[in-house]
Amino acid sequence: MIRLSYDEIIARIQEKSNLSQSELSSKVNAKMAQLAGLVSKEGAAHIVASELGIKLVDQLSGRLQIKNVLTGMRDVETVGRVFQVFDERQFSSNGRDGKVASLQVADETGSIRVVMWNEQADNARAVKAGDVVKVKSAYVRERNGLKELHLNDRSVLIVNPPGETVDVQVPAAYPQQQQRAAAVRKKLSELSESDAMAEVLGTVVQVFDIKFFEICPECGKRARQSQPDSSFVCNDHGATAKPSYSYVLNTVIDDGTETMRLVLFRRMAERLLNKNEQEMLAYRAQPDSFQQVKNDLLGTFVKAVARVNKNELFDRLELVAQEIHEANPDEEITRLNDELAAKEVAAAASTKTDNTV
Repeated sequence: MIRLSYDEIIARIQEKSNLSQSELSSKVNAKMAQLAGLVSKEGAAHIVASELGIKLVDQLSGRLQIKNVLTGMRDVETVGRVFQVFDERQFSSNGRDGKVASLQVADETGSIRVVMWNEQADNARAVKAGDVVKVKSAYVRERNGLKELHLNDRSVLIVNPPGETVDVQVPAAYPQQQQRAAAVRKKLSELSESDAMAEVLGTVVQVFDIKFFEICPECGKRARQSQPDSSFVCNDHGATAKPSYSYVLNTVIDDGTETMRLVLFRRMAERLLNKNEQEMLAYRAQPDSFQQVKNDLLGTFVKAVARVNKNELFDRLELVAQEIHEANPDEEITRLNDELAAKEVAAAASTKTDNTV
């Protein structure tokens, strides 16, 4: 099923109308109030688009710019320049060995990860940063809030196809890394829905038990039971009698201006706790052993670059960590002193200018 986020819906309405973001926000809020909680914010935005006569999805498959690739699409074709080639990873599932490789590609409109499974993963060995690639017959799924193009045995990856050009240059870091590097330091009380990424500093004041969930051992996608005591099923790879497990750790941080939930999926949880995958999975078998870890984590001073998400169910902002590590208090004090000194110099210069005038 094709799915658009609220921001994607608003962006598409803006492209096809003369309405500003504030005007659209007012229309969406009015529609939600009119329907008295019967629709979500995304649902209200869909209704606003319909009332304006705007078709949100013009093309469901075929050649697309990356910005128009939507979660749930199939048979997608796109062209992009490779920004980064990630290491191939081996895995074993139900007695079968497999492998997965991925690329980060971009065009003039955006960037996306291309994920290649098993035999498709061999194609990544012939690709390097700067190459142009054409992807055909791919499908789109979402992982940790980010869209990905996946290649199966029907898909095709063509390296440097004749006649194809992409007018973007390979940067020192691919777009997502650039966005993280450019994340602005903000206090929790300063964050809003308009923030995509921010750097935050805070103390861990609450830690919840690790949540474990079943995933497909081949692709890592969530696997679910159709009924109790049945096999777990992946939408892309079918039933599996023995699923793998992933995990998420929920914490609450406090920076003196506000408290906010900070969500750490798999690798981020491992990094914060300084644990490897085997150690994390051991807590699933012995959940009581995690209690001491929770206690030790309280009071930890952390710095994180995180996506700012709106939890519609609880009507609150939450942070999803993209980078995290323990903060150095001495470094932060030095930074704060430097900022205060810079403000004092600027204020003194302004006063001197005023007196001169």
